[in-house]
Amino acid sequence: MKKKFLLLFLFINVTASAQSPVPEGAQPELIASGFQFVEGPVWSDTIGLLFSDLHGNIAYRWTEEDSITEFLNPSYNSNGLTYDLDGRLIINETGLRRVARLEFDGTQTSLANNYNGKKLNSPNDLIVKSDGSIFFTDPPFNIPEGEKQELSFSGIYRISPYGELQLLDSTLELPNGICFSKDETKLFVNNSKARIIYMWDVVNDSNIANKREFARINPTGYADGMKIDTYGNVFCAGPEGVWVFSPEGKLIDKISLPKNPSNCNWGDADRKTLYITAGNSVYRIRLGYK
Repeated sequence: MKKKFLLLFLFINVTASAQSPVPEGAQPELIASGFQFVEGPVWSDTIGLLFSDLHGNIAYRWTEEDSITEFLNPSYNSNGLTYDLDGRLIINETGLRRVARLEFDGTQTSLANNYNGKKLNSPNDLIVKSDGSIFFTDPPFNIPEGEKQELSFSGIYRISPYGELQLLDSTLELPNGICFSKDETKLFVNNSKARIIYMWDVVNDSNIANKREFARINPTGYADGMKIDTYGNVFCAGPEGVWVFSPEGKLIDKISLPKNPSNCNWGDADRKTLYITAGNSVYRIRLGYK
């Protein structure tokens, strides 16, 4: 029995190692620390890395040359960050319970702040589709002190290219990380507390259907931000590190970190470096893509 178990263990590890995009022995590098709680990393070749200090109420910029500078202060407790098709920053502002767009002149435009006349909970993570629509999750994680939850559910939403807000799903207790397959035919969202990643078919670019389980993370902690690579591997921030799943939903690796990560994203000109926010620190790790 022991011999059979050992052979199985070796087979699983060899298979995982062969499929993993994480180079053997690679370790995350600490690039910035001393914040309160960091989230939402996003890369631009002209700006560098942006990320939110959610509780510090500041969005920061990091570059190799200048290290850390303030980018938005206040940031209205920004969480998830991404760019639209025109290169404008899209921000989930938990302090104002809205999704906003930072215009090139520095002003902000509110894109979504209520559903059916009730305030959104706490827009968390988001992604922009190739048609310009914005998909985002809205759990009640960070409702400002003294305010109440007005919606009776946590939602997954779509903002159309014309600004219309559409509820896509209300079945998850705490929807959090969100990403598309590379061809945008599948949407992935995790149920944070249950640590289950779900997958839907994207129908006519504007609806989702056929919800099913994609993968699970071990039974502690929370699942958080997610990204997908060009090979279809899903990277999910979770307990003790970033969990890496194959396109079939099989666990193939885990990038261990000293603190539970909140999110991750690709960066550098070739997008082969993974930037990771975790606790009060930001890390990066170079992946082994050819």
